[in-house]
Amino acid sequence: MSRREALRVGLLACMGAGCARASWADEAAGLLALISKAIPSSGEKIPAIGLGSDSFQTSERDAIRAEIGRMHELGGSLIDTAAAYGDSEALIGDALAALGIRDRMFLATKLTAGGLLGSGNGGEASFHRSLERLKTPRLDLLQVHNLNGVDSLMPMLQQWKKAGKIRYIGVTTSRTSQHGDLVEAMRKYPLDFIQVDYSIANRDAAANVFPVALERGVAVLANLPLARASLIGRAGQRALPDWAADFDVSSWSQFFLKYVISHPAVTCAIPGSTKVAHLEDNQRAARGRLPDMAMRSKMEGFWDGM
Repeated sequence: MSRREALRVGLLACMGAGCARASWADEAAGLLALISKAIPSSGEKIPAIGLGSDSFQTSERDAIRAEIGRMHELGGSLIDTAAAYGDSEALIGDALAALGIRDRMFLATKLTAGGLLGSGNGGEASFHRSLERLKTPRLDLLQVHNLNGVDSLMPMLQQWKKAGKIRYIGVTTSRTSQHGDLVEAMRKYPLDFIQVDYSIANRDAAANVFPVALERGVAVLANLPLARASLIGRAGQRALPDWAADFDVSSWSQFFLKYVISHPAVTCAIPGSTKVAHLEDNQRAARGRLPDMAMRSKMEGFWDGM
């Protein structure tokens, strides 16, 4: 698409949404600044919206490559996957190799002590399998998946980090019932990252997890920020509130994602998608202004009243 065509499409979309604001093409060109946040343990900054994955299928190979390439063009960098997510690691590795952008992306994956489907092929075997499938000699972030085997795996993760095979270590959950265990892991181990479920409809982590992450200087990846798209479904055809334009929002996806990344503890949100159009909408949340604390409260009240 030419720049003229991109501007025209952006203008039509903006008119259709009833807003008079910069087009996506202008935003990507830098008229609205990219929002980046620092990893507390190093000071390294990463864009505040990344890409989450699930069990991608081989039939989605072209779609995944298109998404990753487009995210890179728009300034995004963090991709999160897991050994347990079907063909996802292999598809992501193939895409990064084909695009030639591995060194410009922040690549995160996960492993467990028990391996895949209870095979026992966990720990070190799972780690080396991930490196092979992702076509990379090292990972930016390796996480213990759903805290599965954290006590047995953490010494290995620390050893691999010291050896330069991984840059950061972390643990994950997507279950509110594990938030207490997540807090315990932060207090017990020198974690660089945690990953936790958090959205405007699921705020438990803000009360029980984020204070400890801030205290311990641990970066936070927010998974399920759109609650597997259920938030978009609940918003339905309702119009955005007029005041959403005050923090550069023109879609419900951006509304929900900006709520998540505006929390001081959150480093990056990782919504999943397999369509370029959805990715572009999500990435737009990493540009422009963020809601302040007063606006966040207003967003919560608006959502709770829907």
